[in-house]
Amino acid sequence: MKGIVDCNSFYCSCERLFEPHLDNKPVVVLSNNDGCIISRSDEAKALGVGMAGPYFLVKPLIEKFGVTTFSSNYNLYGDLSWRVMETLRMILGVENVEVYSVDEAFLNLDNYKGHDYQKLGEHIRTVVEDWTGIKVSVGIAPTKVLSKMANHLAKNKKIETGCVMVLDTQDKIDMALQDTPVKEIWGVGRQYAEKLRDMNAVYTAFDLTKKSAEWAHKNLGGVVGVRLLKELKGEATSEIMEQLENKKMIASTRMFGSPVNTLSDIKEAVATYTTKAAEKLRRQQSAANIISVFVVPKEIPTEGSSFRHGPNVSSYTTLPFATSATNELIKPAMVLVDRLFSKGSQYKKAGVILSGLVPDATIQGNLFIEETAN
Repeated sequence: MKGIVDCNSFYCSCERLFEPHLDNKPVVVLSNNDGCIISRSDEAKALGVGMAGPYFLVKPLIEKFGVTTFSSNYNLYGDLSWRVMETLRMILGVENVEVYSVDEAFLNLDNYKGHDYQKLGEHIRTVVEDWTGIKVSVGIAPTKVLSKMANHLAKNKKIETGCVMVLDTQDKIDMALQDTPVKEIWGVGRQYAEKLRDMNAVYTAFDLTKKSAEWAHKNLGGVVGVRLLKELKGEATSEIMEQLENKKMIASTRMFGSPVNTLSDIKEAVATYTTKAAEKLRRQQSAANIISVFVVPKEIPTEGSSFRHGPNVSSYTTLPFATSATNELIKPAMVLVDRLFSKGSQYKKAGVILSGLVPDATIQGNLFIEETAN
């Protein structure tokens, strides 16, 4: 059996440790330039505060309901992350804990065959909270993909599950598969889910398990799709995590809720997208050599035609060395925004693309090289 431990609203939980009066109250954490929402408590989610959106767009909502905001403190989060992971290692052994991100770790539970997995999950949840103050959700299942699904359901149904869900029988697995939209499957995503729904009438994880390996190879990205299907059917695939997360390019883009016409607002939005892209980059343990930024002006009415669509305006920078650090990516992104912004124009969309990706283990800095912008 495999497991995964995921810290609940991790950054918010870290801040609440030192502000206990904020328990059960809406809290959000902002990116290091206070440009976007990077963590929300359950109470903030219930108010409709979205994830990864520019702060200036949700500021009225936050002020209306008295949501407490914190600027990010990555030193604090790193320290508490280490404590959580170290606690897991003490419970299960170093060799059985695979750190996946700052707030997630996979667990190898092969040594616990015959144990009551529900009690084990509850024990892990309780000890981590008692020793670190951080609340976690635990998902346990035969494979990593199924354990991620169990964890997702445990977090979404905290009252019913107590933040622990175990899928240790086929009946439980089938119910969870039926309860999981295909877009929530690890490695699928929203856009691919829409394609599967429209072309192949695949709406849930259960629908996907009814497909053949040949179908998965054709429609789910070749060998990676076959491995994903096997994991959903309960067959563990050792390379599934690396395969699902291995991307050659990472993009983060979004339409603005309303047209934006100030440099500061564009910078906040681009900083938001850069932060989100950097988090994706670190998740797959990669670093980027190139960062690109683009902006899309609002359509302008002209004589003789209904609309003239403003062209995409883009620029890129080759970084002095590959990096996955948010601050080292935001700085050149801001330089690119300065170059692209045109006073008097209104913009409806912006985006950030990270490319030239390499494994982060190969990062080697050079203090004497400057960025090359184009």
